[in-house]
Amino acid sequence: MEKIAIVTGASKGIGREIAKNLARQNIKVIANYNKSEEKAIKLKEELEKEGIEIDIIKADVSKRQDVKKMITYTINKYKKVDILINNAGISEYKLFTEETDEDWNRLINNNLYSAFITSQEVIPNMIENKNGCIINISSIWGMIGASMEVLYSISKAGMDGLTKSLAKELGPSNIRVNSIAPGIINTDMCKDFSEQELKDITEEIPLQKIGEPSDISKCVNWLINEKYTTGQIISINGGWSIT
Repeated sequence: MEKIAIVTGASKGIGREIAKNLARQNIKVIANYNKSEEKAIKLKEELEKEGIEIDIIKADVSKRQDVKKMITYTINKYKKVDILINNAGISEYKLFTEETDEDWNRLINNNLYSAFITSQEVIPNMIENKNGCIINISSIWGMIGASMEVLYSISKAGMDGLTKSLAKELGPSNIRVNSIAPGIINTDMCKDFSEQELKDITEEIPLQKIGEPSDISKCVNWLINEKYTTGQIISINGGWSIT
């Protein structure tokens, strides 16, 4: 039976690569976007040229009503959700002393609260079917923290806590929950760095290179098919987090 997967933040970067990878494996993908409609349409058209159909759906995953509509649409159409990829998120580079309450709400809502409510809305269907795979796209900074990215680091550390706790709670229902914690990946987020900064970062990484979105999508594929792994935070960062 065809698997059904929801990928949040699927219009660009890591989410886009994950959505394409899953769709090419005959998994029915519901690709979520919020503001990047043009990119979502291009993703759909790109796959259609390969004879692959996906659904694209607009939803602000930091808002429960939007999430409810997305999940209801999926279950009404496909009767189930087998896979949830909580990928949507934003970053910010700012001194901690300059962060505001508005910054806190924006980062936490988009990165952590979104994973909380999307998981919460999907899980009843997974429990009913005694089957499910939730993968949270976290970050190296959730594990070791980042100067000038305190709120981002907090949000990703919270996502890892959500991963471990849910894995314990949902294991008896045959639902696996894991996090992938990328290091620096060649996406739009790299545009925040100068050429010299990227060179300096690369020199700190044992493998001496920046990761690609495909490095993350390959791990997603493994976690979907691997049946005895749950509650893990998998670091994909070229060895950057080695202590």
